[in-house]
Amino acid sequence: MTNEIQPLSNAQKKFLRKLGHGLSPVVYIGKEGLSETVVVAIDEALEYHELIKIKIINTDKISKQEAADRVPELSKGHLVQLIGKTLLVYRRNKNKKRDDQIPLPKK
Repeated sequence: MTNEIQPLSNAQKKFLRKLGHGLSPVVYIGKEGLSETVVVAIDEALEYHELIKIKIINTDKISKQEAADRVPELSKGHLVQLIGKTLLVYRRNKNKKRDDQIPLPKK
């Protein structure tokens, strides 16, 4: 058994995009770029919410595409969507009760 993260299916991404539509960003990547503090904030937000929006503002340290590549890697999550300067990221919290987890559709 490997520890690789299983990719999300198109149906699962579509479901998560629908859930994420009404969310407000909970983490902002600012002038410091992807600092350790920002990475910790992303990790904590994913632990609590499972699905979060991250907004990239006023930064020349990291491009939106770099953030889209690095954030899922650093957080061990999935990039669901990149629109403008907003990332939608998902990571299942296996420590939550099943009823409290986001119920993903079958692949």
